[in-house]
Amino acid sequence: MTHPDPILAKVRKLLALAEDPAATEHEAVTYTAKAAQLIADYGIDQVLLAQADPTRDPVGDRVLTMDAPYAADKADLLSTVAGRLRCQTVQRTRWRDGRKELSLHLFGHHCDLERTELLFTSLLLQAATGLSRTHVPPGEHKAAFRRSWLAGFRMAIGDRLKAAEQRARAESSDRFREAGSSTELVLADRSALVEAALNQAYPYLTTAPPRQLSGSGGAEGWAAGRRADLGERRVGSARRALPRGA
Repeated sequence: MTHPDPILAKVRKLLALAEDPAATEHEAVTYTAKAAQLIADYGIDQVLLAQADPTRDPVGDRVLTMDAPYAADKADLLSTVAGRLRCQTVQRTRWRDGRKELSLHLFGHHCDLERTELLFTSLLLQAATGLSRTHVPPGEHKAAFRRSWLAGFRMAIGDRLKAAEQRARAESSDRFREAGSSTELVLADRSALVEAALNQAYPYLTTAPPRQLSGSGGAEGWAAGRRADLGERRVGSARRALPRGA
């Protein structure tokens, strides 16, 4: 019988409090900040455990398909979350039944893939809620505004995850020294294994040009990203569709 991880159990409880309609904005921000740090700590804990038993956290991969609308914006969000949580991604497009399908192929250690999918699923739900509550300025193209809003949301999330991961690494330095290594060396070795797996699967990758976005929603999206919960109550919950572009 599999028992739930105690750190992730705490994360889910904190996020339940943060999402309670009765919580004040200050309370929600406090709960969210603590949840973000706990999930970063969880990632470091799994790295330390894997030092003793490398088989417990192997490199793996998974493919996530981006549903319309705003599939490209969802892919950008997933790529940002994955990168902050020590995973790498390859964007793939193909035609299926006459329609273009966009997916991301993720590579990473098992615990980081789990953290990435958990956070991404939660952030899609929060982005959908935030967009539904955001007024599009009169005369502005709705889809353009929403894409810029999602870009701002994504950038804020990326900054928050980067800060949480950096703090977790700094606070774990003594634990790594006690194990006879250093945080940066261990993480570099793990990243090299992930990159090797990606290169083996895709030896001839090319880099896509950056997207050009219009619309004035970036600032509001950034603010929403600063408020967002960096996790979810449970793994595998349904992914809510973002509002249609028209």
